[in-house]
Parts: sequence; C-alpha cells; structure tokens
Amino acid sequence: MVEFKRKKLELAYDSKIVALYKDYLETPNGNIVCYDYIKHKSGGGAGILLVDEKEYTYLVKQYRNSLDGVDLEIPAGGYSFSGEDGKTCALREGEEETGYIPTNIYHVTNVISSVGTFDEKTDIYIGTKLEKGKIRLDPDEYIELVYISVDEAISMIYEGKIIDSKTIVALLAYKDMKQKGIIEIM
Repeated sequence: MVEFKRKKLELAYDSKIVALYKDYLETPNGNIVCYDYIKHKSGGGAGILLVDEKEYTYLVKQYRNSLDGVDLEIPAGGYSFSGEDGKTCALREGEEETGYIPTNIYHVTNVISSVGTFDEKTDIYIGTKLEKGKIRLDPDEYIELVYISVDEAISMIYEGKIIDSKTIVALLAYKDMKQKGIIEIM
C-alpha cells in the first residue's frame, strides 16, 4: 500500500464555509510534496431525491456562483452543525425547499465529489410516498421548483443539462434501486 505522511498542514485562507490549506506530505520515497487541501468546516451536507407516485420529482433550479449561472439539482444543503445526521439534514432540506416530506427514505451513498482536493461529504437519499409539508426557504435562497419526470431528468444528464454530481448519483441510483425492487413508490 502506498502511504504518504502528513508533515505539516498550513492554513492559507479561511472563509465562512471552508478553509484552504497547504498540505505538506512525505511521499513513500521520502520526497516532500505540497498539495492543496480544502476542508469543509461542518463536514458537508445531504441531498434527497423526492419521487411521487407518478415517478415525478421536484428539482431545484438555483444560481450557483461556481457556474455563474443556474443549475438543476435535488434539494440539498449543509449540515446545521458538525456531526448532524445526514438523514435529518436531507429531510429538513427536502421539506424546506420543496414543501414535501417522504414517508419512505432510502440511503443511497455518501460521496466526495472532488476527492483530489476537497473533503466535503454529501449524504444522498431517495424519498418516496410524499406528504405535504411547508416550504421554508433561507433568507438568501432564491429557488424555482421544477416538477419533472424521473425519466426526463435522467435524459437531461446525457444532454448535459443536469451536471450536479449529487443529482446524477441520486437519479441513476433511483432507477437502479427501483429496478431491483429496493424502492417502493406507491
């Protein structure tokens, strides 16, 4: 097994959500290398694909500064505090952003979308048998709900219209888990 040894972690920039470090490591042959390392202060967050009995979902269209444009995603958000349970976070975000609460919830996986530099973990869930809740957007959230069939959303992945990694994972996992009989929609 190839092992690196951390020699020094030096803070380069500190912001509200993340901190950027210079990560000095000793390689297996004894050389010292410096990698960028971005640490998410709360550890990450969770997202949930909400699917109704017609196999339609509620995706969130919102501005993303990293794209300088809008993106179409599953409802998601950061943990309220370090150590918050992913399921709790996903359920809260799903209701706050769509106004729906699933009766059935399935854990799909935990992903780190940019494992080469960033430690942010996203817990991904699928929720079915939806009940009406209440939309409660954060003061700085400006979103548009898009009600779309799961099949149409999956097509949008291959058309390059859905590019968010957590959304892609959730949609493809839903199709696979439903086919295998793991997920119930009725």
